[in-house]
Amino acid sequence: MKRRTIAIIAGALLTSGGLALAQSATKLTLGHGAAPGNPRHEAAVLFAERVKAKTNGRIEVQVAHSAQLGDDAAMVTALRSGTLDISANSQGAIANVVPEYAVLGLPFLFSDVQKAWQLLDGPVGEDLAKRTAAKGMVVLGYWDNGIRHVTNSKRAIKAPADIKGLKIRTPPDTMTVDIMQALGADTQQIKFAELYVALQQGVVDGQENPLANIASAKLYEVQKYLSMTGHKYEANPFVMGKRSWDRLTPADQKVLTEAAAEATQLQRKLSKEADEKLAADLKAKGVEINTVDRKAFIDATKPVYAKWSAGPTGDFVKRVIQQAQ
Repeated sequence: MKRRTIAIIAGALLTSGGLALAQSATKLTLGHGAAPGNPRHEAAVLFAERVKAKTNGRIEVQVAHSAQLGDDAAMVTALRSGTLDISANSQGAIANVVPEYAVLGLPFLFSDVQKAWQLLDGPVGEDLAKRTAAKGMVVLGYWDNGIRHVTNSKRAIKAPADIKGLKIRTPPDTMTVDIMQALGADTQQIKFAELYVALQQGVVDGQENPLANIASAKLYEVQKYLSMTGHKYEANPFVMGKRSWDRLTPADQKVLTEAAAEATQLQRKLSKEADEKLAADLKAKGVEINTVDRKAFIDATKPVYAKWSAGPTGDFVKRVIQQAQ
């Protein structure tokens, strides 16, 4: 009888201990708009694996790719309200809340991505992180969305005159719209998840994106021409909702910060490698690739600098230009 009683008590203790462990487990959701194979997704998966390993499975990060949780703008709203925990989001969507992010996309500001990373890993990045925290999001890292180029189904774009009148899809990002309109394009905003069909059906003639996005979303299947305009840089801010962040212990916050640093290194590495090889891959798939008259494009987009220097973020614009040079 005593043995049976001891066994029952022991079983109850084990059960209660198991419940306590289950209750202490934390599940976080990470949403992003990229497809599997994109550097953003691969880095998100690594982040989830590192967090799980560092916490012995106590914190589990579930990755939802391909805009399963809505577009980037919807995910920013969800982050701030606490209904989404983490997102590898777009520069444009976050710029709608923190306008200074748009400045990173000034036309032809960076000659290569590494110069952009140096800027983001320094005082400018720290400043952006403070502004982001004030809007309810914590920056875990600045991921890379590469240098952007234009594709279309009509003709090779070698000079600004070639883009005039083309219907070009842009994200809902004011800087991108300003650049394309300065070049004479008819800009239209379409969700990235709907872009392939819009191009296929001729709703728009073309679009602009980094090579990694063009490849992973298979836009080359419905676009004949790729013009290496290199007109702007974009980051992918890797952010966590402050409400979710504040629910974590300092020790767990440190774990996420460390895992994010590893994921940031991987994402940047994969993004750079993709850019270096994808032009050849896309050419092999039948895309016609051409270079552009860079000076003509720089001259055509000078009004964008004038507009933004005189705008509400003017002081930040001047600071970024100075440090980028």
